Amino acid sequence: MRYIASIFWAILISFVLSYVLSSMAGASLDLVATFIAAAIISIFIFILGDGLLREEKEQ
Repeated sequence: MRYIASIFWAILISFVLSYVLSSMAGASLDLVATFIAAAIISIFIFILGDGLLREEKEQ
């Protein structure tokens, strides 16, 4: 459940960010770039949550 929620929020935040930036630049919305950004954000969240933050908690 934690991974699904992280992926959902990463897609949502990436879509909003992509929409705002493309509107400001006057360009069209690129969904492929949006999903690539969401994948990168999700991987970062997984590494941060399972690796770095969990090790600090155990000490």
